[in-house]
Amino acid sequence: MTAADHRAPLLLHVFPTFSAAGSQTRTIALMNAFGREFRHAVLALDGVTSAAARIAPEVDVRLVEPPPKAGTPKTVLRLERLLRRERPDVVLTYNFGAVDAVLAAKLASLPCIHHEDGFNPDEARQLKPRRVWLRWFALAGIHAVVVISEKLERIALERYRLPRDVVRFVPNGIDLERFAPGERNLVLRRELGVPDEALLVGAVGQLRPEKNVARLLDAVALAARDADVRLLVLGDGVQRAELEARAKAPELTGRVHFAGYHADPRAHYRALDVFAISSDTEQQPLALLEALACRLPAVSTDVGDVRSMVSEPNRVHVHPLGPDVTARLAASFVALARDRGLARTLGAANRAHVEAHFDARTMRAAYRTLYADAVGRRDRHGRR
Repeated sequence: MTAADHRAPLLLHVFPTFSAAGSQTRTIALMNAFGREFRHAVLALDGVTSAAARIAPEVDVRLVEPPPKAGTPKTVLRLERLLRRERPDVVLTYNFGAVDAVLAAKLASLPCIHHEDGFNPDEARQLKPRRVWLRWFALAGIHAVVVISEKLERIALERYRLPRDVVRFVPNGIDLERFAPGERNLVLRRELGVPDEALLVGAVGQLRPEKNVARLLDAVALAARDADVRLLVLGDGVQRAELEARAKAPELTGRVHFAGYHADPRAHYRALDVFAISSDTEQQPLALLEALACRLPAVSTDVGDVRSMVSEPNRVHVHPLGPDVTARLAASFVALARDRGLARTLGAANRAHVEAHFDARTMRAAYRTLYADAVGRRDRHGRR
């Protein structure tokens, strides 16, 4: 045997972009947890690799230069040549933007595991038939398709017509010790100018249209008529300037704080009284799990798996999308501002719910088994 025969299996991750978002954050957490168990290569099809800074130094990982895009047929062939050159044990692809790499892996006869975390804004309300067909064609016959929500599982089975044994539902999980509840962060609140008795609502995520943070600003403005409600927004994105301009309206002046992106939001969670989601589309947001683990109540639109992610008593504050959803969000903020005992009770129930259903150890075990099985499949068919 050569020295190469003893090297850890190589996983090649193909992302549309490798910026700090849901699937990228989860993948980095898995890389860091697995340590030297696997080697990794990351291919960001748009060339953006900013999330790589969060990978632990001890992880064996390198970034791969993407080939130029030239339409699906040529791009697939270029990716096939890249895969044959890199010779990974398993190709891991993420979301629709990496579907060309799924086709390339099939041409290169490499095991492929595709991960579906959600949809682009143009499919937030309804799937595009052409993309449904392309997913069905590309995903047929690959090793596995991982979905993070019950909704995505139903779509994979019913719309993409994938076999039951190919679709793997692996809920997101978080490090419960890392996001353990702590003392209320009054120091940060006072730095922001938030009174101790005010209800501080928090939102975490990229400031993109489908997150609809404008709806959250409107809800806070409505709630502020009846209670002292403030808003802390963690995140950055294309809508930040527009949202900051909206926050200068008289009814919101001094009530909204934009803190930008924070890789470690724990100190901010402990300054909050309520966590909020106002999105038009989600699946199983990691930030929500982190906030629930920090013993926060949640107020949200009823998108993705949010309703099942929060505890049963908290579900009354998860509101269906519709013309009155902004008013419903505002009413929840007012109710929690007036009854802090209720807010604490919901927070404790949410922590218990996350402990029971969303432990990172369970998630890591599922991915480890899935990746090792794909590596074993390639070994059984002979390494190239």
